[in-house]
Amino acid sequence: MSLTCLRLRAVCRAVGYSKHFTRTGTANMSVKVGDGLPNAELFENTPDNKIQVQEAFKSGTHIIFGVPGAFTPGCSKTHLPGYVNGFDKLKGKGIETVNCVSVNDPFVMEAWGKAQNADGKVRMLADTCGTFTKGLGLDLDVTAVLGNVRCKGFSMVVKDGKVENLFVEPDGTGLTCTLSENVMDKL
Repeated sequence: MSLTCLRLRAVCRAVGYSKHFTRTGTANMSVKVGDGLPNAELFENTPDNKIQVQEAFKSGTHIIFGVPGAFTPGCSKTHLPGYVNGFDKLKGKGIETVNCVSVNDPFVMEAWGKAQNADGKVRMLADTCGTFTKGLGLDLDVTAVLGNVRCKGFSMVVKDGKVENLFVEPDGTGLTCTLSENVMDKL
């Protein structure tokens, strides 16, 4: 378990938040292999640059990975850099785009991408209201620690608009099955 995850758990316990990582929408079921993507909009770099999810990923093979927070230690040291550094290998395996999603604003995602040298490799997509994340059923309530509902750590391979492979961190925040190396091994 990552140090970040351990810190999040400790802070949650300290503030008396008994269920520190919980799903917020009990009506939503988690996405599964074979499902289509939710009808949602993401934002790239600015609020004016809307990406309609179903349209953007309707053809070709793409990786979408989600993180609990931009600039968080584990996501900045391991998760995003793995996809940035592995971009050429992923392209060589037929991946058209690699996309990072977080429940943040587009300006934060753009700044994080620039800080991580993601330009031209990983698209930094903001799920400003968590609509995409909730539509997948991968929302994670970490309000006590990060201020709002975020997304679980996940990675998926999307082919022609359908989820072909799906990896979700068991605790929602760890750095195990969703890393680029794991996804690459399954391609």
